[in-house]
Amino acid sequence: MKPSGEDEAAPAGGPWEECFEAAVQLALRAGQIIRKALSEEKRVSTKTSAADLVTETDHLVEGLIISELQKRFPSHRFPTVAVSIGFAVDQELEFGVIYHCTEERLYTGRRGRGAFCNGQRLRVSGETDISKALVLTEIGPKRDPATLKLFLSNMERLLHAKAHGVRVIGSSTLALCHLASGAADAYYQFGLHCWDLAAATVIIREAGGIVMDTSGGPLDLMSCRVVAAGTREMAMLIAQALQTINYGRDDEK
Repeated sequence: MKPSGEDEAAPAGGPWEECFEAAVQLALRAGQIIRKALSEEKRVSTKTSAADLVTETDHLVEGLIISELQKRFPSHRFPTVAVSIGFAVDQELEFGVIYHCTEERLYTGRRGRGAFCNGQRLRVSGETDISKALVLTEIGPKRDPATLKLFLSNMERLLHAKAHGVRVIGSSTLALCHLASGAADAYYQFGLHCWDLAAATVIIREAGGIVMDTSGGPLDLMSCRVVAAGTREMAMLIAQALQTINYGRDDEK
C-alpha cells in the first residue's frame, strides 16, 4: 500500500525526513504482520493487569520496530508500541505515524505540516457545544472498586453536563484518530502511557485540535492523563468535569 496525495499536499524535505519515512515504512510492515496474525491462533499474556492484554504479535511487532530503528538510527530513541510511532527532539514532538492495519488507514502528522489519513488532510470537528459532542474514553488497566467508581463517576458527570454521548470503543489509538478526523469531538483518559499518546498528539494538533492535561494545563506526556478535543472550549469543558484517577507517572516507574 502506498498513500496517495500526501506528497502534493505536504512538500517533502525537512530535518527529520529520513526518520519520518522510516516510521511510515515500519508502520506498514507491522500492519502486515498483524493482519496475518488475526487469522491465526494467538497466545495471550498480561502486562500490568488482567485487563491489560498483550499477545505474541504485540511482542513481534514491537521487536520489529525497535530493532529496525536501532539499526537505522542507533543514536535515537523512539517511543513505540504496536503500530503507533512518535518522534520527539529535545521533548518537542516532531511527527507521529499510526497505522490501523485491519482498515489499512495510515495516519500521519508532522509539526507545522498538517495531518493526513491515506494522503487526505485531516480536520477536527471544531464543535464547542457539549450537548452536540461525542466524547470518547477508555477504562484503563486498573479495575479495582475505587478506580471503577471514579471512572463511572466521570462518565456520569459528563452526561449530567448534557454531553451528546460518551463511548468506550476499545482502542485509545483508534479513538484519538477518530478525534483527529472529526468523527468524534473529544477524548479523555487516565492511565494512557506516553508511548500510546505521542504519535496521536502530533496528528491531533496538526488537524487543528487541542491536547492538554486533565487539569486544564499544558500536556505532560509522562503524566498518564489527557484531554483532547477539536476546540479549546470543548477541552476545558471536559477537563472541568473530571475527577482525577491517579496512575502515577511514566518517568517514575
